[in-house]
Amino acid sequence: MLVCTGFGATSPSSPLAPLTFNRRDVGENDVEIEIMYCGVCHSDLHFARDEWHFTQYPAVPGHEIVGRVKSAGAGAHKYKVGDLVGVGCMVNSCRTCAACQEGLEQYCAEGFAGQTYGGIDKVINEPSKGGYSDRIVVDENFVLRIPENLDPAAAAPLLCAGITLYSPLRHWGAGPGKKVGIIGLGGLGHMGVKLAHAMGAETALFTTSASKVEDAKKLGANLVILSQDEAQMAAHAESFDLIIDTVSASHDLAPYFNLLKRDATMVQVGAPEHPLPISVFPLLMRRRNFAGSIIGGIKETQEMLDFCGKHNIAAEIEMIPIQSINSAYERMLKSDVKYRFCIDMASLRHP
Repeated sequence: MLVCTGFGATSPSSPLAPLTFNRRDVGENDVEIEIMYCGVCHSDLHFARDEWHFTQYPAVPGHEIVGRVKSAGAGAHKYKVGDLVGVGCMVNSCRTCAACQEGLEQYCAEGFAGQTYGGIDKVINEPSKGGYSDRIVVDENFVLRIPENLDPAAAAPLLCAGITLYSPLRHWGAGPGKKVGIIGLGGLGHMGVKLAHAMGAETALFTTSASKVEDAKKLGANLVILSQDEAQMAAHAESFDLIIDTVSASHDLAPYFNLLKRDATMVQVGAPEHPLPISVFPLLMRRRNFAGSIIGGIKETQEMLDFCGKHNIAAEIEMIPIQSINSAYERMLKSDVKYRFCIDMASLRHP
């Protein structure tokens, strides 16, 4: 067993604090990664505080991981020592179900078992632990290559926030000639604006805040629509091919349904704590679709990283030391970050 150091929670109410824990030894097909940076996702907070009711403690969050290969098993040939690599939300899957066979490991029949944290490490039969740590051991088939031209810290959030937006944009055909809307300009939404713009779509941001108009335009939005302004919303009725909702708070969806063309789709990627009210008549009357999406599979995630490398796309980040993680969580709850926290894991070794 490898003895690792990191930050984690020991109960739903405890702050994250330094701890040591075990990971499996480097196996035949594994790579050991020295973690350089780890993005901070809202899911990390949900997990640490057991808001999804499956957390086992001690809990070590973090699934936007970038680092360099430190060692590799005898049968691992995809990466060599020193390679810049990433690990996202998955470190395993059953590999045999229909979804896995189609390269859609994110929809594996085993559900959460292969998660980077909160799943099960089948080798040692212990809960998996995430990237708020000095190192991680991962099967090479779930390791991703990070383009060397990207800032590795700003690339870390691509492993969750980036692929969460890229996957529905690709699946529903965002590109030239399509009008795409992104609801919310947070950690997810700002990546949606960047990616949709780079794909060639006419890109709109929906926001409740006039203060975000200029930022959205700098990130690539062709237009910004204040969602509480009925006149602005009405001006775009039945004009969108695709709308992606990144908001994780309860809100009314009906005004956005009315902006979709016939047969167009609105995709939910934000995960509100409480069920959202759905008004079905705007869907019925124009044969519109309301869908959900999570991250992408390993193949699609690598495709996203290569796309971002080609177009020089990365997240907008605020770097923090690991010792500031608890205050970062509180700020994240207030949306007080532009637009993603990223932990410099060197601070773990040298506080």
